[in-house]
Amino acid sequence: MGTALVYHEDMTATRLLWDDPECEIERPERLTAALDRLRKCGLEQRCLRLSAREASEEELGLVHSPEYVSLVRETQVLGKEELQALSGQFDAIYFHPSTFHCARLAVGAALQLVDAVLTGVVQNGFALVRPPGHHSQRAAANGFCVFNNVAIAAAHAKQKHGLHRILIVDWDVHHGQGIQYLFEDDPSVLYFSWHRYEHGRFWPFLRESDADAVGRGQGLGFTVNLPWNQVGMGNADYVAAFLHLLLPLAFEFDPELVLVSAGFDSAIGDPEGQMQATPECFAHLTQLLQVLAGGRVCAMLEGGYHLESLAESVCMTVQTLLGDPAPPLSGPMVPCQSALESIQSVRATQAPYWKSLQLQDVTPVPTSPSTHSPEGRPPPLLSGGPVCKTAASVLSSQLDQLCLHPAPPVCPAVALTAPDITLVLPPDVTQQEGAALNEETEAWARPHESLAQDEALTALGKLLYLLDGMLDGQVSSGMVATPPSAAAATLEVAIQRGLSHGAQRLLCVALGQLDWPPDLVHDGRILWLNIRGKEAAALSMFQVSTPLPVLTGGFLSCILGLVLPLAYGFQPDLVLVALGPAHGLQGPHAALLTSMLRGPAGGRVLALLEEDSTPQLAGILARVLHGEAPPSLGPYSVASPEDAQALMYLRGQLKPQWKMLQCRPHLEA
Repeated sequence: MGTALVYHEDMTATRLLWDDPECEIERPERLTAALDRLRKCGLEQRCLRLSAREASEEELGLVHSPEYVSLVRETQVLGKEELQALSGQFDAIYFHPSTFHCARLAVGAALQLVDAVLTGVVQNGFALVRPPGHHSQRAAANGFCVFNNVAIAAAHAKQKHGLHRILIVDWDVHHGQGIQYLFEDDPSVLYFSWHRYEHGRFWPFLRESDADAVGRGQGLGFTVNLPWNQVGMGNADYVAAFLHLLLPLAFEFDPELVLVSAGFDSAIGDPEGQMQATPECFAHLTQLLQVLAGGRVCAMLEGGYHLESLAESVCMTVQTLLGDPAPPLSGPMVPCQSALESIQSVRATQAPYWKSLQLQDVTPVPTSPSTHSPEGRPPPLLSGGPVCKTAASVLSSQLDQLCLHPAPPVCPAVALTAPDITLVLPPDVTQQEGAALNEETEAWARPHESLAQDEALTALGKLLYLLDGMLDGQVSSGMVATPPSAAAATLEVAIQRGLSHGAQRLLCVALGQLDWPPDLVHDGRILWLNIRGKEAAALSMFQVSTPLPVLTGGFLSCILGLVLPLAYGFQPDLVLVALGPAHGLQGPHAALLTSMLRGPAGGRVLALLEEDSTPQLAGILARVLHGEAPPSLGPYSVASPEDAQALMYLRGQLKPQWKMLQCRPHLEA
């Protein structure tokens, strides 16, 4: 259904009229830099462009007091000295004669986006707005924020559209205390915020920004604060927080809508955050959120003050909302010890309120104040000084290269051999009708008796053609149907062909009766994960077997707690998902697994399924490979004790080698 981009040039009007070092970073160029980059990368043109409207005062009143709305309205006629005096009554705020107009446009943009998504006009979208909103409270401006854009959008979705479960994900580097205060007793809104905290020594210096602030009354457990107690958090830390904390709770909560307070001061280069997450990390975070709520995701700009980092991070987010694969993450995927301390502390604090955490190891760990950089990380970027200038120069070069040479969107391809399978596919998914049989295909088939039949040989030819297209960058992902008797041999050829055609690391997720091919070499280039009905076993760090969980909660725990941490740690060039004989997966489960594996390999996922699979299964896999959201798994059911024990055993065996499996500091493990 597409992606909306909501914007209005009038939101650049408000600006600081006097000297204030604290407030000068919130400037109009934040919007123009992001919009220019979107245009240069061809992303604005691919979106449905909506011009923001002003929110009504009645809509502002969904979360703000009439007296406060009146106070902001009156700033339109104040002089410079009066505006400065009024601004001084609040924390980190400046008012301008255009503030009321701009702030109403920011709220209106958020409401337009929510309306467009919830009425089916678009699937998702991004509101490019200022001033930001997540610090604003019922009767107070705060931290550059005038009206609480995301909070009003949530209240609007509840009131106008009758929603009962809304997830708000706040990845800004500052705690969005305004949203927390407004919904802390409301079980219909799950609010997750990570933020630079440093044991209370970072703005806004609030005790209630710590992990033990979990809501109150009926809202207990629906406020989730993840405090970062060191600077320099990077890609591995952010992804680990999603896999081990946010997503387990989100799947259990089962939101009808996801709102993102998309602040990019948590990205590399920002003087406020001093974090190390690269712009492409936000593509991965977005993609992980798109499996929730049927893909109904509304992102709204909050902070972000390094213009190049902000602009590229916005582009990465929008590109992912459009359905493009997230670019591979760079650097080692090893969470730092301080991040693991924080994640485990929150898991332990939240466990009484969430079934998804209760069968896991959530023993709390002591946290100790520290001021040094995370273990093994370069010094954080500091404002001013030669270190910052050098790092900023390198960052600028990287961002220019990413923007000037954007990866063109490529589409999935589907290869089927059975003529009686009819699929309803997205319009830009290619259905491969045939590939010429040639000597190379016959050579690959010759060692395998099961590939001698014409039907198996035809399927193999299509697989080789499609696999070459994926590795050459002609198509992003693909799906091939093979005869059941040839499934194991076809998978073996796919692995060998992938490695010989340029893949350096190949992840194979094999479901059902498929064993490690005997002719493959154990050289660390293949990570084999077999999900089937046998016992849990780690024959090596590259060969893992686990039972197929029988309940939804167990299946989700397997994906979030085992499959994805292994995949992100391995950083494959290619992922093979093989649905072999007796795989036992229902369509929605297969779709979720396939969809979430698009992230670690930059979208290069090849799904192999048997020809006697239902057209519904083939169709749903084609759609998720195209970037559409997978269907819901249905009501949440907690993992069985046996499945939880198997998962815990495997994690214990593997986490010394695969650091992304860790969710507690190693000294306490």
